[in-house]
Amino acid sequence: MIKISEIAYTAYPVTDMPRARAFYEGLLGLKTAMVFDHEGKQWIEYEIGGGTLGISNMSADKWKPSPAGPSIALEVVDFAAAIAVLRGGNTKFTIEPMDTGVCEMAIVADPDGNSLIIHRRKAAP
Repeated sequence: MIKISEIAYTAYPVTDMPRARAFYEGLLGLKTAMVFDHEGKQWIEYEIGGGTLGISNMSADKWKPSPAGPSIALEVVDFAAAIAVLRGGNTKFTIEPMDTGVCEMAIVADPDGNSLIIHRRKAAP
């Protein structure tokens, strides 16, 4: 049996790095933790809490963006404010904001169509 100790990172393939960085850094406000550049292709990492989100255009012929793939859930401090910023940035909502009773969430698409969940846990009663 394999013993898994932690999730090392979550990563998304992107096709246009400047456009992707404008979304992840400009609109979402993520801070670049590491940039690896090799022959015009890049791997960018953002540290978020105890996890890491990576974006890359390094294997564009084999690893393609998809709205049907896995999704990362980004916990936000102010759900309404986050939704307003995303709407102001003309972000596509694939699932409109909703209240599930235990959380508020919405699913948006990055510029390549990859799904991201915007999430806010409610306080326990």
